[in-house]
Amino acid sequence: MSGHSKWSTIKRKKGAIDAKRSKAFSRIIKEITIGVKEGGPDPDSNPRLRLAISNAKGVNMPKENISRAINKASDKDSAALMEVTYEGYAPGGIAFFIEATTDNIQRTVSNVRSIFNKYNGTLGTNGSLSFIFDRKGIFIVPKGNLVEDDFIMDIIDAGAEDVVLEDDFFTITTAMEDFGSMMKKLEQIKIEPESAELQRIPKTTTKLDKEAAKKILRIVEVFEEDEDVTNVFHNLELTDELMEEMD
Repeated sequence: MSGHSKWSTIKRKKGAIDAKRSKAFSRIIKEITIGVKEGGPDPDSNPRLRLAISNAKGVNMPKENISRAINKASDKDSAALMEVTYEGYAPGGIAFFIEATTDNIQRTVSNVRSIFNKYNGTLGTNGSLSFIFDRKGIFIVPKGNLVEDDFIMDIIDAGAEDVVLEDDFFTITTAMEDFGSMMKKLEQIKIEPESAELQRIPKTTTKLDKEAAKKILRIVEVFEEDEDVTNVFHNLELTDELMEEMD
């Protein structure tokens, strides 16, 4: 399994777990809010909102919740949200790249710094770890009735860098600049992805022994439990042994 595919499989499995918790809905509502604030409440003319709604459907968010989030975000008095990123190192030299959406930057940075300190990590300066990660478009598409060879050829022709089928899901990887065109291609062939997002994929990974690696995964969980954090990326090597424990 390619590195992109392995990371995306982990994200999908974790997403299935997150969907059972309010955290997934909270993250989607923030995506909808920012989408509306940036481009208005009409998904037909607002690609970012259309993407947020697609992701909402992927985690089975009820239609009424989606409508309520759009209406609330349309209120000029609703809270302004900002997207921020943080970078740092955990024990073992593992690089962390954290994305957050917040209405209070001081609270968010304080929480992120506190978690790094608690687990003997270090919060770095923005941009210090950007060389470790590539930003890629990742699309998760249920196989359904799709013919594997035909679909893969079609998607590669549309600009996909990689397409992998596993557990009845296609994982499509694109360059960041091809994210929008791939979204349009899927819309044209009337395929709605379960999720579509820009992820930060490590260029190289660092392997730790099992116990040290499990401690890193615990730090990931703690960050993800923070109400402002939307995504946590790292360069820990996800061995088959670790993958099995995350099933």
